[in-house]
Amino acid sequence: MQRRGGRTRRTAARGLAMIVLGVSLAAAVGCGRGGPRIVPVSGRVLMDGKPLTGRRGFVRVVPAKGRAATASIDPATGRFMLSTFTSGDGCLEGTHPAAVIVNTTVGGSRLVWLIPEKYGDEATSGLTVAVDGPTQDLEFSLTGGLEQAPTQADVEVEMPESGL
Repeated sequence: MQRRGGRTRRTAARGLAMIVLGVSLAAAVGCGRGGPRIVPVSGRVLMDGKPLTGRRGFVRVVPAKGRAATASIDPATGRFMLSTFTSGDGCLEGTHPAAVIVNTTVGGSRLVWLIPEKYGDEATSGLTVAVDGPTQDLEFSLTGGLEQAPTQADVEVEMPESGL
């Protein structure tokens, strides 16, 4: 019986050691103070020096490592608030490429860009953000003009019926 009780104590001690090891590894790998942190970031999008208003769109900030932060652009003000994991939590600190996406779909499937298309991809946009702490004043300054969204009548003129 004593042997059996000794085995139970060893098993319990081994289980406790595994739990301590697991918690230690999680602390070392996880949310330590040494890595980048997520900070609140908001701002506005400008087109040719004026707030980008009247159109719905999105902002995307893409860190090299970690999750991208995204935000809807308020069509009334041109303002946005970045979110990574939860609404409005912000973006990882660091310098990251960014994109601004403002487009619409017409005729059911045709994508039309309302700002220059290059801004829609962080690889071609030329936009970067330097986040070194919380900010409410981040600005994306775009140039090239804002296109009017085509109407259904415009689509019908561009794509006449084939008569088949």
